Amino acid sequence: MTLLEVNGTSLFFELRGQGPPLLMIPGSPGDSGHLVPVAELLADEFTVVTYDRRGNSRSPRPPRWTSTSTREQADDAAALLQALNLAPAAAFGISSGSGILAELMLRRPELLTGAVFHEPGFIEVTSDPDAAIAVMDASFDEGMKRGGPKAALETFARLMIGAEIWDAMDPSVRDRLVSNVDVFFEVEGKSEDYLPTRDALRQVRLPCVVLAGQDNRPPDALLHFFYEASQWLADALGVPVTEVPGAHAAHASHPEAFAAALRDALRGFGQHSQS
Repeated sequence: MTLLEVNGTSLFFELRGQGPPLLMIPGSPGDSGHLVPVAELLADEFTVVTYDRRGNSRSPRPPRWTSTSTREQADDAAALLQALNLAPAAAFGISSGSGILAELMLRRPELLTGAVFHEPGFIEVTSDPDAAIAVMDASFDEGMKRGGPKAALETFARLMIGAEIWDAMDPSVRDRLVSNVDVFFEVEGKSEDYLPTRDALRQVRLPCVVLAGQDNRPPDALLHFFYEASQWLADALGVPVTEVPGAHAAHASHPEAFAAALRDALRGFGQHSQS
């Protein structure tokens, strides 16, 4: 198991391929396993770094670590890139990982060549934040009634990823995700919500791409609030929303199409750096 000591913690990471570097930042739970299919598809052209966020799965929980922040998570990502001598690199963030990427981009732009966001968890900017929270809370309540915290996390994951995708996932990855229950509820779940300001985002000069699942575009889609959050971020960055097939877990339901969208974005970053 490959661990690297950075920013006061140990991070599990994997490197694939060769070429321009790409860092992939997972959402919550912070296990990189579900990003592996896309990472492997891109490894023919890029050096892809995947990692488990601090305290999650194969990254051991630091002693006396009881709280975190988006800033701390972004510092981990920055330190990982620097320790691997891969900066500047392109970076991809999904869901809450998009918030980590936004913080990394705003504070350490010199470490990046560009940023790709997929459906950030910026619930506050959506048309009905209370309804979005109610959808997620209902999944937690259902799971708690069925089998306690681990069942609650699994029910939430099935909501976010999709039941069919969850059931088809490698059982070892599912088990690791659910094993992060204590970090999910006791540490990350208690951290303050993160939202970058529009003013800060408008100052960004790095090339950015915002992806959203086309299945979440209809206003009556259960996870439509993620599409709305993508629209808000894209508008603040001055870029269009790029749709990909699927929903919030488009990377898992349509890995080839998702990898193709990422590949197009990354090639565009290369052109930007040469201009």
